[in-house]
Amino acid sequence: MRLKRGYDVEELQKRWGRPPRAGSASQVVPTQFSDEELAELMERANREGLDRSAAIRAAVREWARA
Repeated sequence: MRLKRGYDVEELQKRWGRPPRAGSASQVVPTQFSDEELAELMERANREGLDRSAAIRAAVREWARA
């Protein structure tokens, strides 16, 4: 199916959203951090070349496995 501008809807639908992590859909968990906590998190994330989400996931995995 093509729209008037020539976009292929079926092709666009294949690319909607982020790809699943771990083979299935992920859940969004809103969390609040103080300015100090976020600064500390981002300092380490930058040192390790991680974005904020990856750093939080790594911290949670480390804590959960302790």
